Amino acid sequence: MPRRPTALRPRIAVVALLMAIGIGTAACAPEPDPAPSPVASPTATPEPSPTAVGPVFTPDGTAEDNLPLFTAVTAEVWAASGSSSGRAYIDALVAAGFDKADMQVTQDLSTVGNAAESIQFSVRWGDAECLIGQVGPSTGEPVTAVMDQLAEGRCLIGDTRPIDW
Repeated sequence: MPRRPTALRPRIAVVALLMAIGIGTAACAPEPDPAPSPVASPTATPEPSPTAVGPVFTPDGTAEDNLPLFTAVTAEVWAASGSSSGRAYIDALVAAGFDKADMQVTQDLSTVGNAAESIQFSVRWGDAECLIGQVGPSTGEPVTAVMDQLAEGRCLIGDTRPIDW
């Protein structure tokens, strides 16, 4: 009878150990409640289910306090459309409570008219910080961060497009 390669022996031992643990812990599982669950009548009003509370806008908080909401909004827009349209992110951030007057966004198109490989958008927070997001095909997943403000209260380097809508 041929012998099994020695490289498989540790794997077989691990699988056997995991199976033994699984069988042992299954015996420790609590027994189901023998009481029957009540059946709702067809006319009964269903109880409202609790909704998950996500990040919230905190106008008196810090940039770090608001980063979870900024990140969630950015991720939602990206997941819904994979969009590299700056307006989509600005509009969604405004809807979430951020002030459009404190925002900047880079161009959607390159200087030769091609779709930008990535765009950046920001919200100036107070006198010292910025919430910054970056999305696009070259970025992969959306990236968000809190960064220090640049000179004159700006968040992004270079030319940005007017937010005039």
